[in-house]
Amino acid sequence: MSVDTDTVKRVARLARIKVSEEDATRMTGELNAILGFVEQLDEVDISGVEPLTSVVEQTMKKRADGVTDGNKAADITLNAPASEDHFFMVPKVVE
Repeated sequence: MSVDTDTVKRVARLARIKVSEEDATRMTGELNAILGFVEQLDEVDISGVEPLTSVVEQTMKKRADGVTDGNKAADITLNAPASEDHFFMVPKVVE
């Protein structure tokens, strides 16, 4: 796959990035080099290789699913600068 200057400008416009003519020309070469590296990945033989989700084998530790009542409102608002009835008090921001 090859990228030309018009494609670079179109992608830049879609990304809402202002690109000068000089930068578009420079980016064309850079993007073609990047796409060349990506195309090299197609040459790798991956038959018989299972996809990985992690580089180390791991299983998720699951906790029991149960309803708990926190009863920690006082602890949560303990360090707040101002609180009332277990609610954070903040300055008024809307006139």
